[in-house]
Amino acid sequence: MKADKPWLELLYKKYNHPKWIHPDPLEFVLKYSDPLDQEVVGLIASSLAYGRVQQILASVQSVIGPMGASPRQFILDTDGSDLASSFRSFKHRFTTAEELVGLLKGIKNILEEYGTLYECFRKYLRREHTSVIPALVPFVRQLRNGNFSYHSLLPLPEKGSACKRLHLFLRWMIRKDSVDPGSWEDISPSLLVVPLDTHMYRICSRLGMTYRKSADGKCAVEITENFRAICPDDPVKYDFALSRLGIRQEVFVLPDGTELNAWDPL
Repeated sequence: MKADKPWLELLYKKYNHPKWIHPDPLEFVLKYSDPLDQEVVGLIASSLAYGRVQQILASVQSVIGPMGASPRQFILDTDGSDLASSFRSFKHRFTTAEELVGLLKGIKNILEEYGTLYECFRKYLRREHTSVIPALVPFVRQLRNGNFSYHSLLPLPEKGSACKRLHLFLRWMIRKDSVDPGSWEDISPSLLVVPLDTHMYRICSRLGMTYRKSADGKCAVEITENFRAICPDDPVKYDFALSRLGIRQEVFVLPDGTELNAWDPL
């Protein structure tokens, strides 16, 4: 049975609250009041959002902590060799120090050329686009700056990945409510795509939002379209609340009364 809007709204009302943010890398973004720092921290934190949550938080802190009061200014003021020196001992699962520094250099190049990550992304967004994906493709390529054939932090959307972490970043930047900061103010949340990981895939499969066999890019788009039918202007509205079910390993009750655990195998 598919989730209906009243059930999703109840879930949203219960979980879409700042008290449920921890443990979530979003908390690093919310430490900064300046949108110019929020976008930089958001891209770094979301890019590292894979693996065990405590490891994620520790890795994000190891990058953001040394950057001081303004991560944006730190990146602008630090040349490439000094970035490499500052983070030479970094390691997050299979992400290397070289890849992290590559991301930071990509951010630096965009800030120097456009002033903000927002302006770069906005350049690629067209009126006729029905999702953020067409703009995300050149945005990621510009971040990579032609330096990586493979990059664990910056998957290429055109390769078919769900690109969960990139869509998580865009959710944080574009949506604005009591949880998401919405630092990029004039891009419609109707264009967002669900940040699809294993737990969200399980939940949405249980809810009848997809019958696909893998959590790939096509699956993310299909799930988003099902949410768009419920909430056309904001199809990713329920992402944070639903993801709490996976993070908190809670049993939840479907609209038909069935009790399911988001961590149970399909």
